[in-house]
Amino acid sequence: MPISYTNHKGQTVFLCQGVTKTGKDRYFFSNRAAENALKEIPAGYHIEESVNGVVSLVKDRKQVIQPEEIQVVEEALHRHPKRNNYRVSVKGKQIILHERLGPNVETMADIFGKALPRYSRQELLDGMREILDKNAQYSPMLHFILVDAAERTFCAERATYVSSLPEWVDICGRGPLQSLVDQIIPLLDTDEYFELI
Repeated sequence: MPISYTNHKGQTVFLCQGVTKTGKDRYFFSNRAAENALKEIPAGYHIEESVNGVVSLVKDRKQVIQPEEIQVVEEALHRHPKRNNYRVSVKGKQIILHERLGPNVETMADIFGKALPRYSRQELLDGMREILDKNAQYSPMLHFILVDAAERTFCAERATYVSSLPEWVDICGRGPLQSLVDQIIPLLDTDEYFELI
């Protein structure tokens, strides 16, 4: 039986193996199980899904960010009133916060509410939330970066959208992750967040 994986968008892909121009093994996912589909995951690898639903086979590496640190960010997001607009991922020394692109659920319900008056606002909100959650695209907008592994000290960078500034700017100095999260996460989706420099 070929190795398959179904992402959060409901798309099923199959793990396949090819060869690079230099003769090295190359692993990729395909929408169909072909002759080169694998029946087991190669040793030293695992399957990972990005916040946008892209499935990859990646080498096993020692996790630098601790599970309880990821939990600190996720718990703060859970308390945020617009928590569904954000996703968390980890890469190397970074905890990355991604923001949903496109319209929000309330805006979509307002638009479709005029065209579909037979549905209640709650039915529209639930339906739009399900559609957007399944098909949403996310863009990185905030990094919590581990700067001292012994002390577990972090810094934070936010994306900028001004051409005269660098793509990422440091905000809120350095310190324990909980302190940075408590300062920054409540400000998401407010004007005050964009004043953090």
